[in-house]
Amino acid sequence: MHLDLPEKRYYSIGELAKAFDVNASLIRFWDKEFDILKPKKNAKGNRMFTPEDVKNLQLIYHLVKERGFTLDGARVHLKEGQKKTMDKFEIIRKLETIKTNLINLKNEL
Repeated sequence: MHLDLPEKRYYSIGELAKAFDVNASLIRFWDKEFDILKPKKNAKGNRMFTPEDVKNLQLIYHLVKERGFTLDGARVHLKEGQKKTMDKFEIIRKLETIKTNLINLKNEL
């Protein structure tokens, strides 16, 4: 999944919900369910997600929505092989970005 997010220090939950095409309530739910998500909260209590949190959200989205893991299964998978899972996910994400760039280049020709 390729996200069109600008480079920023913090992202609001609304920006992420729009980028992932899910409800903000799902991201709030995942925040409570997964320990790897650690968004900062501002004075109003709004969650502000870092780029690291966005990577973790992409991984959770991939496991739950694309690969069909249950929440418990995704939680266990992340705890057992977090390093291996992150490496594979990074490779998949980079390949998807390259594919998108190549398709755009082909369309321009």
